[in-house]
Amino acid sequence: MALFLHPAFIRFLLLLLLLLLPIAATQAENVAPGAHWGAIDFPDRDPTLAAGFMVNRFTEYNPSRNRFNAVNETAGFNFATISWTDRIKALPGWSGNLTLGAGPTGETPSSDLQNNFLHHLTAQSPVPVDHTRDGFDFMAGGSLSRWSPLFSSRDTGFAGMGVAGGSLYQEVYGRIGLRQLSLAELVVWIIPDTEPELLRDVSRFVRFSAMGRYSRLYGGTVYPGAVIADHNYLGQASVSFADYDAGNSPVPQWELEVALTYDSGLFASPNGRWLTRRFGSVALHFPYGTFETWNDWVGSTDSGPTYGFSVMLKALDLYSLFADL
Repeated sequence: MALFLHPAFIRFLLLLLLLLLPIAATQAENVAPGAHWGAIDFPDRDPTLAAGFMVNRFTEYNPSRNRFNAVNETAGFNFATISWTDRIKALPGWSGNLTLGAGPTGETPSSDLQNNFLHHLTAQSPVPVDHTRDGFDFMAGGSLSRWSPLFSSRDTGFAGMGVAGGSLYQEVYGRIGLRQLSLAELVVWIIPDTEPELLRDVSRFVRFSAMGRYSRLYGGTVYPGAVIADHNYLGQASVSFADYDAGNSPVPQWELEVALTYDSGLFASPNGRWLTRRFGSVALHFPYGTFETWNDWVGSTDSGPTYGFSVMLKALDLYSLFADL
């Protein structure tokens, strides 16, 4: 954690924030490797500038001390993160995102969170740790997304592509899906003359999202090509709860989102086969940011290796709040 207090690192974050402040500010995209650890990976639809902290942990063993794959060390990645999304004026309907993350890799705080909190809370055995990675790691990502009012009067459909890379691994991906779709609007789109009043009442508070994602993967310094799958399939679905008709803003002040993810596997076994993961994620979007946590506890795949969380704060909203004090 000492790196986060280093003056040069603090100056770098402040400079980056100042450069982006005039450009934009709701949710924020998680930096890699979050998508393959179970983080919610839908693209941002609205202009967003957020900064925060993300933790992702990989352990080489499960609680029974069986090795997960050929990676022979435990790593806790602690990334200070900045995510910026804005609409592209020259390309109507398109948005672009840039997300950066960097920081020290070590045992804290992810070891305490995984073993002393999460596994203790769920009455699981602690995950054994032998070799640990110490150092500095980083990942950066960029994406373009085309939005359309699919089945709705709002931009709910998206398709796009992106890249991610850094010290962990490299990735090129495409994704397509629906974001926060109202079932009432879907029914009216399918059957134009209907008036589903009950469904409209439910849809005021409940929205659905789904996405498919395909990636080509390449090794990096931490995870070389020998332990990385050469390609990857990811499917994610979520349900969100909020009062979507409250106030004048298109984005609710409070929102709870629960997601399920199927990932064919970032990692490969020694014989080259995918190591499939299934994840559960929970995100709370509050007026000045988002808290999210994820784990591979779905479908009995919680064999120890992955756990993570992020706290992202809306930089422009906080800037305006403190500027008015």
